[in-house]
Amino acid sequence: MSEPPPLRRAVEGDAAAVRALTRDAYAKWVPLISREPLPMTADYDRAVREHLIDLWEEGGELIALIETIPAEDHLLIENVAVRPDQQGRGIGDRLMRHAEALARSLGFDEVRLYTNAAFAENLAFYARRGYQEYRRATVIPGSVTVYMKKTIG
Repeated sequence: MSEPPPLRRAVEGDAAAVRALTRDAYAKWVPLISREPLPMTADYDRAVREHLIDLWEEGGELIALIETIPAEDHLLIENVAVRPDQQGRGIGDRLMRHAEALARSLGFDEVRLYTNAAFAENLAFYARRGYQEYRRATVIPGSVTVYMKKTIG
């Protein structure tokens, strides 16, 4: 088993860096859906206060993050963002495993997430990690949101 990722919990002073990294990571999807994905427009000042955002830093630079929200009976992965020049290193996979460990530590046996149906790369990424689709819905006109979940042991 690999060692845990080098993470620290975001604090209020990190909101601008969280926003910048997320905008950078999601920019590739803008041409595909003809708008900014929701994580690009989120209120990260509020999210840093109200959600669990774990930051992956190397050499003093933020290179990835995972944002989670404890719900009544599961942990919701709200956002996974890896800086474009760091993608392909397995960071996203390690962040997903971190979220599952976090869920277990909080007493949950299920992790949920959602993504845009147009993001085939994301759907495949999550499916390879055991996440199964359980619902589709139109949240924003013209876009279909795919909801996925995984039972963890």
